[in-house]
Amino acid sequence: MKTIVAVKNLSHRYSKDWAIKDINFEIHQRGVLGLLGSNGAGKSTTMNIMCGVLDQTQGEVFINGINLAENPLQAKKHIGFLPQNAPLHLELTVDEYLTHCAYLRHIKKSKIKSAVDTSKEKCGISHFSNRLISNLSGGYRQRVGIAQAIIHNPALVVMDEPTNGLDPNQVKAVRKLIKEIAQERAVILSTHILPEVHACCDGIKMIEQGKVVFSGSIDEFNNYIVPHSMILNLENVPDIKQICMIKGISQAEFINPKSIRIHFDGGQDVAETIIQASVKQNWQLRELSFERSSLEEVFASLSDQSNQTTGEWLS
Repeated sequence: MKTIVAVKNLSHRYSKDWAIKDINFEIHQRGVLGLLGSNGAGKSTTMNIMCGVLDQTQGEVFINGINLAENPLQAKKHIGFLPQNAPLHLELTVDEYLTHCAYLRHIKKSKIKSAVDTSKEKCGISHFSNRLISNLSGGYRQRVGIAQAIIHNPALVVMDEPTNGLDPNQVKAVRKLIKEIAQERAVILSTHILPEVHACCDGIKMIEQGKVVFSGSIDEFNNYIVPHSMILNLENVPDIKQICMIKGISQAEFINPKSIRIHFDGGQDVAETIIQASVKQNWQLRELSFERSSLEEVFASLSDQSNQTTGEWLS
């Protein structure tokens, strides 16, 4: 399988402090990869290095097998980039601006019109061809920004906070466009907004304190189990005090007349103990399930884990 992007041992420091350290990942297929992390986590540094905007301190980046540092012009032909603030010339029309971008991307003169028309059609802005960009809404300006990022048909498109500042309807439209674009190429979406990841992404790389702390699918990220918490559904519901007497259970509370949430000591095999107690006491246990984290809880948990180990390489 062809590797679209390979990031190997990528590290960068500003002055004495490491912004990122030993970042490694590969992308082999089309789809949307969410580059997730809080503000200051190292997302922008990673993204800027991948797009050739910033030279790394250590490590390598390969785009379609081309070493970005050794052959930047060839590698950048395969990259489309939409920064957080799209590089628009507001005094130009949509056609004038995209034609200018096509020249910058070294598209052959004979193919420029076709490239402009194709990118406009994909981004739903063909009807604004002669409209000044300054007269477009925020959502359509962002579509123009996306059009310039794909005008040369790159293998990889990198987008930094693409829905930042848009209203809910514009956000929905841009997210849909991102998913459509990702059917033809790999897209890296940099964001700290968890709903954005949930709505757009197929996979996640989460960076905190300059390190990758999670790598997996959106389902794996979303299905983290909250430590020490589970839900019991019982037909014959006992008194809360009886539940709390079970060894390892620290707290219990009713969710509804037939359901109880318990908090327990992770060092105990509480589930088996509850099942045994239910049989003995005839509670008629119908269901026992671990509670699953919200995206926000997973985000906070992984951030905390990273913060506990950061000092090893920051010093």
